[in-house]
Amino acid sequence: MAMKPMTKKRKATYDAIKQTMKAASESPEFHGILGYTEDQVVSTDFVGCTLSSIFDAGAGISLNANFVKLVAWYDNEAGYSHRVVDLINYMHVKDSSA
Repeated sequence: MAMKPMTKKRKATYDAIKQTMKAASESPEFHGILGYTEDQVVSTDFVGCTLSSIFDAGAGISLNANFVKLVAWYDNEAGYSHRVVDLINYMHVKDSSA
């Protein structure tokens, strides 16, 4: 699990941040890399998960209009290994088209 306190330059509600994270997790750019959950979860729920990060919408809090605590989960080995494979595939495609 990663906890990241952030001081925001622009004011945003926690609901707006959650909507943005959910949209990102469903986007073609981040699908398979970023996850989103509203379930009650614990660290063992993510063992073997190949996503780099799963945003936990229920665990974060907004302390005020400019400060929010975001929580994300990950399985370091599985997520990292899959990103290395993604990089190798990307390099292969680029090398093949050159």
